[in-house]
Amino acid sequence: MSTPVPPRASALSHYPDVSLRASAKEIQSLDVHCKKFISLSPFCILSTATSDAAPDVTPRGGLPGFVFIEDDNTLMIPDRPGNNRLDNLGNLAKNPNVALLFMIPGVNETLRVRGTGSIMTDADLCAKFTENNAAPRSVLKITVTCAFLHCAKAFMRSNLWSPDAIIDRAELPSMGKMLKDQMQSDTPHETQSEMEARYLQSL
Repeated sequence: MSTPVPPRASALSHYPDVSLRASAKEIQSLDVHCKKFISLSPFCILSTATSDAAPDVTPRGGLPGFVFIEDDNTLMIPDRPGNNRLDNLGNLAKNPNVALLFMIPGVNETLRVRGTGSIMTDADLCAKFTENNAAPRSVLKITVTCAFLHCAKAFMRSNLWSPDAIIDRAELPSMGKMLKDQMQSDTPHETQSEMEARYLQSL
């Protein structure tokens, strides 16, 4: 059963009506195709919002299947080591609404999922998601309320997965250099190789 498309604001009234296929493809649980897509995905974008609806997004990644499928309406995402800003987890503690965009390298379609999230800290639960001898500090439990496949046009336009589209990392300053400039720091900055070596110690 598809979700009704709400009336469009006047600023969008010049767009054509949404097609039947585009409006009818939304489902309220994870079917076999959604589950397969998630099981093959090593990367997703997690979107949350503050209590006053200020949005935020963060990348999440791991080996394919790093997002665990509990059942037709439940996903579990272990919180692996990061910078401890906790922007999205902090948002979810106040506003449970969440969205995910799943990607698979080489596949131009994406999977969009919406729902509500809760932060689970039970030690026994976290222990089930131990990786590299370390259990996550928390697990994000997402109750899925909506899922649908998104068309390939954006990836086709960007040519994202093509080897010809790969940008030489040297086109950008190192992460350390960019942060040094943004923070107006006088301390020496990490080289890109030093930073990546440090990250490898805490994946």
